Amino acid sequence: MTVSKPHSPSFLNSNFKMKHPKGLYLLFATEMWERFSYYGMRALLVLYLTKSLIDGGFGFSNKDASLLYGIFTGLVYFTPLFGGWIADNIIGQRRAITIGAITMMCGQFCLFYETSLFFLYLGLTLLVIGNGFFKPNISVIVGNLYEPNDTRKDAAYTIFYMGINIGAFFAPLLAGYFAYKYGYRYGFLVAGIGMLLGLIIYQTLGNKYLGDLCKTPQIKKNQDSNNNTPLTKEEKDRITVILVFVIFSIFFFAGFEQAGSSMTLYTEKYIDRNVNGYIIPTEWFQSINPIFIVILAPILSMVWRTLAEKGKEPDIPTKMAMGMVLLGLGFLILVFAVMQRGGDNTDETIKASILFMIFTYLFHTLGELCLSPIGLSMVSKLSPIKLASLMMGCWLLSSFFANTIGGVLASYTDNLGASVIFKFLCYFSITMGLLLFSLRRWLLKKSHGLLDTSVRKPEEDNTNS
Repeated sequence: MTVSKPHSPSFLNSNFKMKHPKGLYLLFATEMWERFSYYGMRALLVLYLTKSLIDGGFGFSNKDASLLYGIFTGLVYFTPLFGGWIADNIIGQRRAITIGAITMMCGQFCLFYETSLFFLYLGLTLLVIGNGFFKPNISVIVGNLYEPNDTRKDAAYTIFYMGINIGAFFAPLLAGYFAYKYGYRYGFLVAGIGMLLGLIIYQTLGNKYLGDLCKTPQIKKNQDSNNNTPLTKEEKDRITVILVFVIFSIFFFAGFEQAGSSMTLYTEKYIDRNVNGYIIPTEWFQSINPIFIVILAPILSMVWRTLAEKGKEPDIPTKMAMGMVLLGLGFLILVFAVMQRGGDNTDETIKASILFMIFTYLFHTLGELCLSPIGLSMVSKLSPIKLASLMMGCWLLSSFFANTIGGVLASYTDNLGASVIFKFLCYFSITMGLLLFSLRRWLLKKSHGLLDTSVRKPEEDNTNS
């Protein structure tokens, strides 16, 4: 099969075998500040909604707040499908990122401007629209920095993913501090300033380090190069593989995104946050996952590389199945936390150890590392060039369904009890992991060799850290 090469800036040449283009680090910084903005807002949202009016919130019930959280975070991952299509067909990825960043910044400032339902819904709407333009297209540009079969691509997405999590680590700490000290509005102001910084970096350095990369819509570029041919059978098979992984990622993120809803509310009420006389703000717990990412991502990459040198590196379906199982084990730890409190009693004076929540985040982070960055690389590898942003939008679309389902699950926590929800997520995640593993041979066959690590030589993977 003949595949047209994506347009590449002049710095991509054979001398970069052991290095990454500087454009990767520009995208790293841009995404870091965008994720700072998003996760700063996300850490506050449910608490902001459930706090009473006198405390600067809206007085929503836990159920209504969890539902709104699920709908909002779901829509955040639904609009990339449209943002990816518009970028591919009309405006190009580069312009789409600019539009998305400006729109999200305005959304954060709406949340800061006034504590009213109008500005709440306006701000959330702008965040949803802006993310649709931003999120799929910056991930596509990362892939386009490299030739289609460049073995540095997995490592590039791991580096990019660490940028996401550096931003996600600092966001709850800073936004949470300002919200605690001055009120929730000022937490949203901090998040908006973070997006402004990302926009400035991207606009100032984009042309220097990215050249003309991804300025032209992919469809137009393919038509200009007479590559507007129908999809081949191999391309259709690979799209099928992407869609199968999308389905499984829905199940993963429906559990994983409980961090912002049921797990946050459980932490607020039933986890002992007193450490040597200091009460740790609930918002800060959402920094545990990203700091684990930053610490563990290089270690896990080293493990994959070591296994690759021995010809034992797990293939992508196996890694993603491991992610599902690890997610389930994390919820098993939360079941033990409920048991320590004597079950689903509502006495908030009886607290579970903070270690339960820390170890839950540890297992969830390991699961995320086995699934999420691997998924980004997988979509980049398997997508037809002319559908790159659209397929990345489909991958992100999984989180729309996941967050919506997760919000519904979280809304039943008060009625059914945390133990029922956590047990269900534990058993279901492990079962789906085992099912995904059972499909691995079929998935590898349909990928036509692009997902099977056994077909690569060990020396080709020496950049995977």
